[in-house]
Amino acid sequence: MIVRIMGEGQYEVADERVAELNSYDDRIEAAIAADDETAFRDALAALLDAVRASGAAVPDDVIEPSQLILPRPGADVDEVRELLGDGGLIPG
Repeated sequence: MIVRIMGEGQYEVADERVAELNSYDDRIEAAIAADDETAFRDALAALLDAVRASGAAVPDDVIEPSQLILPRPGADVDEVRELLGDGGLIPG
């Protein structure tokens, strides 16, 4: 699956990693619900780090449709709240 980190680029991540990514997404949702900015920032950083670590960077000259679009590093709670769907940032 192709995952885009806004403002950074795309990564090809194996479908088997979705469950792991969902665990970070759950932490993000819980932090937003609790209005806990510190927990939110930690969870978002962990999610983005997991994508970077488990994915292969897609070269900048290759344009692929993204199955997931994640917030930019440093995004705040209000920005991410707008991006959340019923299933969080990562459906499933």
